[in-house]
Amino acid sequence: MTDDLRVRVLQWASGLDPAVNRARLSDGVTNGSRDADLVVFPEAFARDFGEAGSDVSEFAEPLDGPFAAEVGRLAGQGGTTVVAGMFETSDDPARPFNTLVVRGGAEADYRKIHLYDSFGYRESDRLTGGALDPVVVEVEGWRVGLMTCYDLRFPELARRLVDHGAEVLVVPAAWLPGPLKVDHWRTLLTARAIENTVYVVGAAQPAPRYCGHSLVLSPLGEVLAEAGAEETALEATLSREALAGARRTNPSLANRRL
Repeated sequence: MTDDLRVRVLQWASGLDPAVNRARLSDGVTNGSRDADLVVFPEAFARDFGEAGSDVSEFAEPLDGPFAAEVGRLAGQGGTTVVAGMFETSDDPARPFNTLVVRGGAEADYRKIHLYDSFGYRESDRLTGGALDPVVVEVEGWRVGLMTCYDLRFPELARRLVDHGAEVLVVPAAWLPGPLKVDHWRTLLTARAIENTVYVVGAAQPAPRYCGHSLVLSPLGEVLAEAGAEETALEATLSREALAGARRTNPSLANRRL
C-alpha cells in the first residue's frame, strides 16, 4: 500500500481511425508517465462515437482484441495501471457495450450502466448497458471505482462504489458541449467528491467536439488539477493522509441514517 497515488489524466481526442488511436496510447503511457501509478484516458478512446446516431458496432472489439491487448502491453511496459474506453462486442452485434478496460497493476472491465438517453441523444439505440454491478479495483493499495460519463449524473452509483470501498472515483467521459454543460460536468464531479469524501478523477475528451475541463478533485472538493477546453495532460498526487483528514473533518459517510 502506498501513501500517495500518482495520477496522469490524458485529455486527448480520439479520432475515427482505431489504428491511429491505438498508436497514440504509447505517448500517454510510456512517454512522460513512468512515475504515474494510474494513467486515465477518456471514454471511447479506441474510436470516437462519430456523428450523432452513428453506428459504432463495426468498431467494437472483444476484450482480447487489439485495443485492450495494446493497453495491457503498454501498462506492463510502463509499470503502471491504465484505464481507457472502447466499444466492446456484445451478444447483440448491432449494440456493443461502452466499456472501460483496466490493465496493468490491476485488471478489470466496466461496462457503462447509464446510457446517454438525454439532451436529445439516444445512446441506447446503438449500445447495450452493462450489468448493475459496481466495479472497484485495487491500484497500489488504493481502491478505485469506475464510472463513465453519463453515470456521473446518478449519485447512487457513486455511493454504491464507495460502499464497496472506493477511495477514488475515476470518470472517463466524452461530455458533449452545450448550454451549461461545462457547469454540469464540474458541479457533478465536485458533488460526487464532497458527498462521498473521495478523490474524483474526471478524464474528458477535449474541444471542439467535447467539453474538455478534466478535473482532479480532493475529498473536500478542492481542485488539484484542471484542464481547459483544449487537448492536454494533467498530473496530480492523491494523498492517503488527506483522505483520512477529510473523512475526520466531514464524517458524512459515518453519519448516514438511510
